[in-house]
Amino acid sequence: MDYQDIIYEKSDGIARITINRPDKLNAFRTETLLEMTRALEDVEIDRTIGVLVLSGAGGRSFCVGGDAGESSGAGYKPELGAYVRRVHDMLRKVPIPVIAAVRGYAIGGGHVFHIICDLTIASEDSVFGQVGPRVGSFDAGYGAGYLSRLVGEKKAREIWFLCERYTAQEALQMGLVNKVVPADKLDEEVEAWCKKILALSPTALKVLKASFNRESDHIAGSEALTMASLWQYYQTEEAAEGKQAYLEKRKTDFSRFRK
Repeated sequence: MDYQDIIYEKSDGIARITINRPDKLNAFRTETLLEMTRALEDVEIDRTIGVLVLSGAGGRSFCVGGDAGESSGAGYKPELGAYVRRVHDMLRKVPIPVIAAVRGYAIGGGHVFHIICDLTIASEDSVFGQVGPRVGSFDAGYGAGYLSRLVGEKKAREIWFLCERYTAQEALQMGLVNKVVPADKLDEEVEAWCKKILALSPTALKVLKASFNRESDHIAGSEALTMASLWQYYQTEEAAEGKQAYLEKRKTDFSRFRK
C-alpha cells in the first residue's frame, strides 16, 4: 500500500518503520496507526526479516504521542484507542527483536512505544517523559504496568505523578534505555545491533521473545480495561480542561475537580 504517515522499508533482513510526521513532532493520528499495523502485518509474515527498527523522521522527535488536533472533544478519537492497542500488541508479538531508535522527544504515547520495543538505543539529545495527567489523559496499561517492570515501582510512579522530563543519560541510569550514543552515531549503532541480531538463531530469538513476553502478558488485559475507562474519562469536564489548556498554551486548573 501507499503510506502517507510512515516510511516502511525492508533491506538485508532489516525492516524499518519510520513515523513520518516531522511537522507534528511525529505525533500519531488514526491514519498513522493504521499504516503501522499494515507494515507490522507484513513484517510478521515475511520470514526473511530478522529485526525491526522503529524510529521518527526529522531528527527532532521520535514520537510525542497522539495528535491532539485530530479530535474536536477531549482526548483522541474513539477509534484511535483500538489502533493504539493493536500497535502495542503487534510490537510485542512480532516474532523478532524490535529496536526503538530514539532521537529527540519520546513523550506520552511515543514514550510507551519505545517502552514496548524490545531494545532502545537513544541519541544523547533524546528526551523522555509522560504528560498524560497534565493534559487530561493517561496510559494505565503498558504505559504504567510495563514501565514499572523496567524502572521499578518508585521511579515509574515518579514519572507519571510528576510528569517531568528526563535526559538520555538519566534514562540509561534508570534502565529505560539500553545504550546512549552521539546523535550522529545513532544510525551506525542501530545498524551494528541489527547485524549482531541477524547473526543469531531466529528460532532461538523467537522463543526467547515469547518467553520474556509471557511474564507480562497479563498487562494486555489491564490495558483493555483501562482503555475503556480512558474513553469514558474523555467525556468529562476534567479531561476537557487538560486538553483545552494544552491547546491554549496555558496552565491547567484542576482545582475545582478536588472539591
